[in-house]
Amino acid sequence: MRTFLFNHIALSVKDVDESFEFYQKIFQFKEIKNTASDSKTRWLSIGEGKQLHLIPRPKAEIIINKAVHFALSTPDFNSFVLFLKELRIPYSDWLDTPNKDYIRKDGIKQVYFQDPNGYWIEINDDYK
Repeated sequence: MRTFLFNHIALSVKDVDESFEFYQKIFQFKEIKNTASDSKTRWLSIGEGKQLHLIPRPKAEIIINKAVHFALSTPDFNSFVLFLKELRIPYSDWLDTPNKDYIRKDGIKQVYFQDPNGYWIEINDDYK
């Protein structure tokens, strides 16, 4: 049987520096060296060897859909939601109810918000 580990997620972004600052401010991700090329793509460490790659595509059409998102888990869910409120970053539940979290059928609490390019991010309390 083959085995796999999650390595990275890559996002096409209009402004690499704006997106970079957003992800650093919200998640405190640290910049790591782009070892693949000398391009303006910036890499961030998500932790545990996982990475976020921000690829400059200033003229690309970015089509968003809430069902296409990435999710991060935190043991400090409630304090993170308060942090979003402090920064005046709009968030919602899955059904788009503003400023509301959602408790899934399996008991996991979650919220959704968007980055500067409109990508959806889920934060949940499924931290193990």
